[in-house]
Amino acid sequence: MSRRRSREFALQALYQVEQNTLSAEPALAALGAARTDGDDMDGVGADLEELQYARQLVGGVLERGAEIDGLIDTASTNWRVRRMPLVDRNILRICTFELLACPEVPHSVAINEAIELAKRFGDTDSKAFVNGIVDRIAAETGRGGRRHKQA
Repeated sequence: MSRRRSREFALQALYQVEQNTLSAEPALAALGAARTDGDDMDGVGADLEELQYARQLVGGVLERGAEIDGLIDTASTNWRVRRMPLVDRNILRICTFELLACPEVPHSVAINEAIELAKRFGDTDSKAFVNGIVDRIAAETGRGGRRHKQA
């Protein structure tokens, strides 16, 4: 199982949800059907565990949306969530959910994976933008970040 691919699937599903083209479950089902046929970015089909983790991420982001967006708003000094680029805000949401609800995922992994998603799917400024915000969120949630003081 590749959690990186799960995060990519979750990002794609959240993008579709936000564009109102599909709701969460049909978006994930469509991605799952394509992925199990080997019709994805690298030509390798998704496995069940990858799709399950993607479902967990999407469900968690949607279920805890207000809390997650509040943390992102607090961490972002000049941008409100609704004004952020769609890809960036959903990367931030996925990472924030992992920091809040997935203690088995080390904070450094969640942050690094968010940065990798931003490099792959965002624009030229996405990497720095996402990095700065997720670092602040990690510190705020006590899951790391440069400002987090170890006890």
